[in-house]
Amino acid sequence: MALSPDQAQKLAEGGAQLVDVRAPHEWDAGRIRGAVHLPLAELSERTAEIDPDRQVVVYCLGDRRAEMAAEALASGGFEATPIAGGIRAWEEAGLPLEPDGGYVAESGEAAAVLQARRRAAPG
Repeated sequence: MALSPDQAQKLAEGGAQLVDVRAPHEWDAGRIRGAVHLPLAELSERTAEIDPDRQVVVYCLGDRRAEMAAEALASGGFEATPIAGGIRAWEEAGLPLEPDGGYVAESGEAAAVLQARRRAAPG
């Protein structure tokens, strides 16, 4: 069962690990403080970066990638649960993102290109 953003925040404050499985451009735009970035495509090779003795809270933009990651981690022996609605729901609940001015980026290649252009634009 997925967690609400408030439940996820409480678990993280209590020592649960936050794992962001989004693409690099999404991570760069904004993320939940304290999260570790393990893109879904790299998750199976990087599970050693996750403490198996701590609960794992997984998120993506919405639900799909986080649900896949939580299932994969659970099959590997981790206690992993996704955030319902992902980082979008987190932001809509008024919970903070980092860095200052961080925002929720769209997924996909086109979004990455637009974000790169925004960063490169003067002033």
